Amino acid sequence: MELLSPRVNSARLPAFMGRTVRLPCKVLKFQGASVIVEACDGGQVEVRLNPNSGLTATFVEIIGQVVGESAIKFLFGINLDSDKDQSVDMKLVNDVVELTFDPRFKKMFPQ
Repeated sequence: MELLSPRVNSARLPAFMGRTVRLPCKVLKFQGASVIVEACDGGQVEVRLNPNSGLTATFVEIIGQVVGESAIKFLFGINLDSDKDQSVDMKLVNDVVELTFDPRFKKMFPQ
């Protein structure tokens, strides 16, 4: 079992093919057994859900396995907002994601 699950944005997904990642995102629309989300960098990602996904918030963090350049197989989800009027600063979230890939912080955030 893989213990590391780096936080990524849509642009970084292809580098993690087959690996487990965390994707902070905004739910855009449900489509059958999938949900289309907007990652913190503005890119759209398809999340292939399981029947018990439990996603009820607008802003969520998806933990899942990367199965395509812009697709994730859902393993677990964390609702980030409990009130539909709340908002998450996705630009700030994206800045944090990008900092975790900065070579200066390699020891703090192993990939």
